[in-house]
Amino acid sequence: MQLTQSSVGRKIIMAVTGIVLVAFVCVHLLGNSSVFVGANAINAYAEKLHSLGPFVWVFRLVMLAAFAIHIIFGIQLTLENRAATPERNVQIKRLKTGFGAETMIVSGLVLLAFVIYHLLHFTVRVTNPDIYVPLGDQGMVDVYVMVVKGFKSALPVILYLVGMSFLFLHVSHGFQSLFQTLGLSNDKSLPVMETVSKLVGVVLLVGYISIPLLVVFGLIKI
Repeated sequence: MQLTQSSVGRKIIMAVTGIVLVAFVCVHLLGNSSVFVGANAINAYAEKLHSLGPFVWVFRLVMLAAFAIHIIFGIQLTLENRAATPERNVQIKRLKTGFGAETMIVSGLVLLAFVIYHLLHFTVRVTNPDIYVPLGDQGMVDVYVMVVKGFKSALPVILYLVGMSFLFLHVSHGFQSLFQTLGLSNDKSLPVMETVSKLVGVVLLVGYISIPLLVVFGLIKI
């Protein structure tokens, strides 16, 4: 299939935004992992973020914009590919690609919904207002208590497990795909990049779901 100049441009922008988003997800996991150390550690991390003031919200808006661009361009490219691919080649194409590749749009849209829920749950404080306990007199919230209480109900835990499963699917294919798009991999290095991509997906999956699961099993508790 001959790619138009606009399609190539969108693929490059998707690759760049993908790198930014993967980097953010990895850094976010490192910050969240301070909950394993204890209440003081995660609250100190939250206090540091709080001290940055409006910069944090500007950063969040930039990340949401990158996510939105990534999703919109992904949908556009998928529709273009489907329109340009003859029906007789569809089955052949599916045989050459994995489940992660075939569900990129689905996993991306699920992740978008999950991010919105995540913000409503832990950031905007809409879905579970009872989990927020003030900490000090600087408008801070006890993040450790918030996390533990936030995963005491079954629904949030299930939603996080589902969301992170789709994150694994998306990253396990998308990470190596973005390097291909930017011309940073070839036929020889592609199998290595595919392995690395799956490893990144597994690390993110295990890292993120371990928090709600440890709360459920009482290993992280108040």
